[in-house]
Amino acid sequence: MSQATEPKTYLNYINGEWTAASTGQTDASINPADRREVVGYVQKSGLEDLDRAVAAARQAQQLWKKLSGAARGDYLFKIANALERRLDEIAETMTREMGKTLPEARGETVRGVAILRYYAGEGMRKTGDVIPSTDSEALMFTSRAPLGVVGVITPWNFPVAIPVWKMAPALIYGNTVVIKPAQETAVTAAKVIECMHEAGLPAGVVNLVTGSGSVIGQGIVDHPGINGITFTGSDTVGKRVGQGALARGAKYQLEMGGKNPVIVAADADLDLAVEATVSGGLRSTGQKCTATSRVIVQSAVYEPFKEKLLAKVKSLQVGEGLRSDTWMGPCASENQLNTVLTYIDKGREEGAVLLHGGNRLEGGGLEHGFSSSRPFRTRHAGHDDCAGRNFRSRAGADQSGYAGRGAEHRQRCEIWPERLHLYAQYRQYAELY
Repeated sequence: MSQATEPKTYLNYINGEWTAASTGQTDASINPADRREVVGYVQKSGLEDLDRAVAAARQAQQLWKKLSGAARGDYLFKIANALERRLDEIAETMTREMGKTLPEARGETVRGVAILRYYAGEGMRKTGDVIPSTDSEALMFTSRAPLGVVGVITPWNFPVAIPVWKMAPALIYGNTVVIKPAQETAVTAAKVIECMHEAGLPAGVVNLVTGSGSVIGQGIVDHPGINGITFTGSDTVGKRVGQGALARGAKYQLEMGGKNPVIVAADADLDLAVEATVSGGLRSTGQKCTATSRVIVQSAVYEPFKEKLLAKVKSLQVGEGLRSDTWMGPCASENQLNTVLTYIDKGREEGAVLLHGGNRLEGGGLEHGFSSSRPFRTRHAGHDDCAGRNFRSRAGADQSGYAGRGAEHRQRCEIWPERLHLYAQYRQYAELY
């Protein structure tokens, strides 16, 4: 007879030690495929914990920056090896914690390993240049220096790849790190930090502090001991991060949301265009800043493209991410699901026609999770998920190009003409570069 295992409580990682938050509080990390399952408990930290982490990072940076780039790279190679050894475990935790399918989670973890190894190699690159001088007795040169302590604020949609993307370059160039992962995926983040601990990373070089964005995230933005901030998340929060960093003269880097179109021309291979649209819009349950959210189709192929697209979407299996037959997992949280359903209602209010999906899924165990059949709307360049509209072209790509510009933020655009000269026209008018 099997017994249920009590969920583990994961601690902060400060100055090389695992430690509970000063608040004495924890949050439960819930499986979005089954809200009855607690994946683990994570610390709900306060500013006192952040202060301790920053102090540890500042102290450790004095020795870390003095190591050669090659020596720091050796640590990154060891972390990559530790992450690779635990690949299956960490991928499964990611699926249970935020819902993406296991193959997607495995692929993301493999990518994290590759990123670490790439940046490990960066330790052998030059760190400056010798510059010619008009003074024959002068030696002019540049030399790059680390910022100091880098605050890392990461989202829940890529809980391995994005933290690694941010930490690896900071570390190889001699910085130390204080990371606040999204609370929804803090268990996965803790396991990544465990790999760093296993690799023998010196105490204080990386510090993990979990907690709310309003406390720990804002604390990182405001902390005078943090020299640089890197953030991935929403436009609204990202603007606040940038303004806060600018106000105190800290360096900052932001990656925020996008409104990304696919443009389908009359001569496109429609089967390929459909595959690209579905993959771009619905992989990771559409929860990516680069996800396709608008499909702009030339009138001559609008109807056949729509029919092929709907047939493909209707064939997709939605379910629990660990199941081998699941193509798309649940939304990452109930809040995320409610956001999707709200945008569907808003689209209808603005005149969209719902062609498929758009409802919370029930039955077969799905009623315990946060799954929906992803919506497709037509004749409306709406908000989230995939919206489609058609256009007529009088002079090459003019109208579709300007349709592709109809958003304040765009991180990617796919263009599907068969003839390459039309691709150049679409690219020009969409102002991708």
